[in-house]
Amino acid sequence: MNRAANTDIDIHPLLQQRHSPYAFDPGRDVAENDVRALFEAARWTMSSYNAQPWRYIVGVKARDRETWDKIHGTLVEGNQPWAANAPVLALGLTEHQFEHNGKPNSAAHHDLGAASAMLTLEATARGLVVHQMIGIEPDKAREVFGITGSLEPVTALAIGYQGTPGDVDAKYAERDNKPRERKSLEELLISGGF
Repeated sequence: MNRAANTDIDIHPLLQQRHSPYAFDPGRDVAENDVRALFEAARWTMSSYNAQPWRYIVGVKARDRETWDKIHGTLVEGNQPWAANAPVLALGLTEHQFEHNGKPNSAAHHDLGAASAMLTLEATARGLVVHQMIGIEPDKAREVFGITGSLEPVTALAIGYQGTPGDVDAKYAERDNKPRERKSLEELLISGGF
């Protein structure tokens, strides 16, 4: 299924092809080397003071079902049905204190987003898809994984191969088939203040 963005200006094909489907192929696992490569891409992301405040808890259904199940259980109810087909689930966490001086890192969420974006581009280059979601239960994640201190569960990622509309409930398939739309550049670029 071609879901390439219809951009106003030519951009790199990986950026055009990247999308966040609900339908994952339930019969196709992700090779361990590919999984590791995604998180290697995240590892090399730029960050404030090079602090790398992101952490990921990764569950690969075929190799570590226990962790996969725990992550799946921390997703909000609306994300659990479609994410059930993803062969890889991950939780994205942020470390809110700089290691070098103990001060608060106000860029932690930004840097986690950047790392997850780089991970997503690597996934796209490998023929994989990623659906990032904010819909998690942070307190449940803390409890299930024993997360303490200044680490904060923030996001989840479903990773795998694109599925077909028949792989998910009709309401999710309908979302996957909607036209891809974005605000115009004029709405996003601000010149001279408000």
